Amino acid sequence: MKRIFICLSGLLLFVFSTMAQENLDYQKPPQEILELVDVPLAPSTIIDSEGEMMIFLYRDQFKSIAELSEQEMRLAGLRINPVTNINSRARYFNDIKVKAVDEETPKNVTGLPETPRMTNFSWSPDESKIAFTHTTNKGVELWVLDIESASARKLTDATLNANMRSTVNWFRDNSALLVSMLPADRKELIDTETSVPTGPTVSVSDGKEAQNRTYQDLLKNPNDEYNFEQLARAELVRVNLDGTTSEWMEPKMYSGISFSPDGNYVMVTNIKKPFSYLVPYYRFPSETNVYDRNGNLISMINDVPLIEDLPKGFMAEREGKRDFEWRDDKPASLVYVEALDGGDPEVEAEYRDEYFQLDAPFKGGGRPLLKVKNRGSRIIWGNNDTAIATDFWWNTRNTKTYIFDPSDSSEEPEIIFDRNYQDVYSDPGRFVTTKNEFGRDVLSLDGEDAFLLGSGFTEEGQYPFVDKIDLEDGDTERLYQSEFEDKKETLVEALDMENGEILVRIESSVEYPNYYIRDIDSDNELTQITSFENPFKSLENVSKEVITYKREDGLELNATLYLPAGYDKENPKKLPMLMWAYPREYKDKNSASQNTSNANDFTYPYYGSPIYWVNRGYVVLDDASFPIVGEGDEEPNDTFREQLVANAKAAIDAVDEMGYIDKNRVAVGGHSYGAFMTANLLSHSNLFAAGIARSGAYNRTLTPFGFQSEERNYWEAPEVYYTMSPFMHADKMKTPLLLIHGEADNNSGTYPMQSERYFNALKGLGATARLVMLPKESHGYSAKESVLHVLWEQDQWLEKYVKNKEKNSVEVPEEDFGN
Repeated sequence: MKRIFICLSGLLLFVFSTMAQENLDYQKPPQEILELVDVPLAPSTIIDSEGEMMIFLYRDQFKSIAELSEQEMRLAGLRINPVTNINSRARYFNDIKVKAVDEETPKNVTGLPETPRMTNFSWSPDESKIAFTHTTNKGVELWVLDIESASARKLTDATLNANMRSTVNWFRDNSALLVSMLPADRKELIDTETSVPTGPTVSVSDGKEAQNRTYQDLLKNPNDEYNFEQLARAELVRVNLDGTTSEWMEPKMYSGISFSPDGNYVMVTNIKKPFSYLVPYYRFPSETNVYDRNGNLISMINDVPLIEDLPKGFMAEREGKRDFEWRDDKPASLVYVEALDGGDPEVEAEYRDEYFQLDAPFKGGGRPLLKVKNRGSRIIWGNNDTAIATDFWWNTRNTKTYIFDPSDSSEEPEIIFDRNYQDVYSDPGRFVTTKNEFGRDVLSLDGEDAFLLGSGFTEEGQYPFVDKIDLEDGDTERLYQSEFEDKKETLVEALDMENGEILVRIESSVEYPNYYIRDIDSDNELTQITSFENPFKSLENVSKEVITYKREDGLELNATLYLPAGYDKENPKKLPMLMWAYPREYKDKNSASQNTSNANDFTYPYYGSPIYWVNRGYVVLDDASFPIVGEGDEEPNDTFREQLVANAKAAIDAVDEMGYIDKNRVAVGGHSYGAFMTANLLSHSNLFAAGIARSGAYNRTLTPFGFQSEERNYWEAPEVYYTMSPFMHADKMKTPLLLIHGEADNNSGTYPMQSERYFNALKGLGATARLVMLPKESHGYSAKESVLHVLWEQDQWLEKYVKNKEKNSVEVPEEDFGN
């Protein structure tokens, strides 16, 4: 026994010595990268429906790690700061400016709080004001901005409860707001870290299937239930513009508030018990009621039970009334949907969903409006006898567009578009809407004609368009098509179709996007209304182009290729390359091969971008096509690994044939599903010198009821889950892999444990790997300290294992590529 003890002690010593951690402060990347990160952002812009006034909203690009370290409770799918009573991950704006479209210089807004942390912006119905919230260190205040005077003022103290949705809602007459406030009877929260348990937590299965995704931040015990209820409860209060208040409704867990178009009714949804430890709050029991504008109950219109068990499949729905909303073209008519197939995608049905209309006094069942072949998606209301509906079916990627008469359900709706929604070349565009007398968006009609704004992707490039469509016969007339070859034009919205005024955004790879008004009725005249400068000057001379190439099975692919400034294409020097990608699933090869990249997109190096490394002497291949195709009865994931490797090999070969890269010094990287892709590529090919995998999932048995676009559960397709899991093939890893993950990742399936367990497997099997866990960070990274450190980590990894890999190393034989 003594000898065995000594051996075990030695083994333990070995394990701990090889698992020693590296204590490291936050680092900063080299200057070539740093100068692209620490730059002021141009403002976000919003414009009124008349196209007369613009609001500029300014914010810092990143939070600080100190902000991310503020108190946080993770409950029922929410992340809440229990001190301030708002989403703990909220992004705030710190300045506002106002600009008339025909003026050159925006006005500073006076009266703003001293250190603004603003969000929840909401136009008043007449668009003369904007309400917003300001978060202090004690809570959330309500403020209002007067557009004409460019002045802001506070309406309430820090008494709002912004933990749930619909925090700020305008009354139709513009005189007041209906807001969620902290109830006077809120009880003190339980400190779950120090409280003494009163018993175990018990979950029960009653024999019903409840195949849910791996949600995060769920309730775990009675203390969580108690805290969630306290944080979700609010009383609804009317706040007048002079700051006076009056109680509108008693405290409940309100999750939705919606005024009727005429403002005379309010639809209110509140959450009820019992809560669940399996699903987020939006699947808890709920009740929806309609009240008059003074808070008097008119009718209860829906009572929804706890939704833990749905049929299998992405197109599954619960039975009963769902998706209540106001009809935009009527003063006060509700519309809702019911599944005709029991909500089960496996049930054969001619029609899947049916829409109903429910008028005041909102009692009983509604009047039938329309049946749709697939799951209902959206209705754009026009007038009494014209409306447009769309549906979709994920399994076939089909979408249908219907024109129907909402006043006569006996009249058969006409299908005007029936297409694969992944087929971007056939996309007819989105219908133009306009504001009606209620301030709601309704179909813009000229007699029997409607209008479409299209993105304009074609085999030859991207050329956005405006079409007029005759709703009687479906014929279209092209009113405008962009002709830019060296710029990209985006049709943002139609401001005035009667006068041909379209709000557009124009950019190029080196010109920051700016807004213009294009008059398609006056020789397509352009009027510039913003003048934002390019803050990324060091990228101006970088070469950028979209390249196309073919996979070994003939599928056409594309990617955006960046070459360092001054690179001589006539006398190419072989450089290291960083390739970045994200796999996407398709049901047909035609859609998978279509090109949606545009070389004239402004080159914007956001926090997770690979573009920084073009300034470090790398060729960068960004947004490389990684389609995973499964046609007919074949599912895309049945050949996931083979298609991944084929996509990667085709991309590398294409750039290599140009003479730009050293094929021995190529790295691959990706975020989330792109990280999953990266680990698979390194395990099952010899194509790469190194990899970077951020916030991924690597063991699919930990997401047993589906992931990404995989509907089948583990027990239905165990070989797929096993084959696709890099964790199961950790013994095949021979390539250096950098793993990065936020410690507070809230994305379904990408638990931090995924990276931790995968790293442990790689280390135990002797692979070269590094695991970086980012404190306080979620699925995306938002603290400046974290972002800079991630860039430093990636740069160090690429310099060591890619750029400075032995250049005279033995070439990998061609036949070994892709094995």
